[in-house]
Amino acid sequence: MAKDDYFVIVYKILAYLYVQLKAGEQIDSRLISADGYLCNVNDKYWTYIWVNLIDSGFVSGVSYERAWGKDVVISDLEDVQITPAGIEYLCENNRLKKVVEYLKDVKAITPFI
Repeated sequence: MAKDDYFVIVYKILAYLYVQLKAGEQIDSRLISADGYLCNVNDKYWTYIWVNLIDSGFVSGVSYERAWGKDVVISDLEDVQITPAGIEYLCENNRLKKVVEYLKDVKAITPFI
């Protein structure tokens, strides 16, 4: 599993949102941007991840729309929150449990998790 694997990025995003929610703190959208500390992937891949997080109901407060030419634009990232479905996915998904083990093994787990 690579640090830019889909499930690794999803785990980092959801875990960060959950930690910030429990702490009652505002998120820093720069951390979860395409070139941010938690993601650091190309724009097209990042957009794909966010569209799926939104469509799966794992996050709220953020939206996307298809712009002219079929490009997808993500908006309101600074207002994103994890949903109960996202928390359940984060806590109960076996694939994400493997991600946690992977991140521990390579010592790439973020300091706030």
